[in-house]
Amino acid sequence: MKETALITGASSGIGKEMCILHAQAGKDLVIIARNEKDLNGLKAQLESQYDIQVHVISKDLTDATAVDEIIKDLEQHSIQVEYLINNAGFGKVGMFADSDWETSLSMIQLNVIALSHLCRRILPQMLERNSGRILNVSSTASLMPGPLQAVYFASKAFVRSFSNALSEELKESNITVTNLMPGATETNFAKTAGLQDTALFDDTASAHSVASTGYKAMMEGKMDVTAGITLGQSLMLKAIPFTPKKLVLNQVRKMQEDNS
Repeated sequence: MKETALITGASSGIGKEMCILHAQAGKDLVIIARNEKDLNGLKAQLESQYDIQVHVISKDLTDATAVDEIIKDLEQHSIQVEYLINNAGFGKVGMFADSDWETSLSMIQLNVIALSHLCRRILPQMLERNSGRILNVSSTASLMPGPLQAVYFASKAFVRSFSNALSEELKESNITVTNLMPGATETNFAKTAGLQDTALFDDTASAHSVASTGYKAMMEGKMDVTAGITLGQSLMLKAIPFTPKKLVLNQVRKMQEDNS
């Protein structure tokens, strides 16, 4: 396989659009998600349209054993990963004290641990070749605390911090790490999180536009990039460091309250 990208959360949304962009560039794919039927459908679509190979791995990354099983699969098929795109993630709205702990634990496992573990397992191979690109999808949520999504916002803050730290550690190599921070995007995320009737998702960007911005930033080796945000949202994000924290917390909470 040539210039292979491993993409998690590949069956829909931003991940699926990343797969299409990589296929359009004539490069091979390893696509990972839970839904094997959707993955096989995407494989058939991309291989029929482009001169590429697509390898399907159906795994639930909330399972602590999933990453080791993915690496074993790659080794069995002699697949080298040149591009690692950690896109899979989910959130859930609600008061933390009332939340289901198993859901929070799955969120941490997916958003933080699986992402970190994939980087840890694949990065040494990139260093041995002295080539590779990593794209970790965090969120504009990584820039602030998130009352009503306390665990999700914190998990994305980890992704941003982790990605930036790796970027510095790898600066003497030919490996880059990009942190993509999307705003509200037209994906299944809002429905899964219970946010579809909130102000946060009143104005959403297309998954294609967000994926395009992120993919381009990865190819250019940028450290941080935001995507899918309006001018007003951009100005608000820039003002956060200078805004009283209690005001930021109140605004973030209000944006996530059901307004149906």
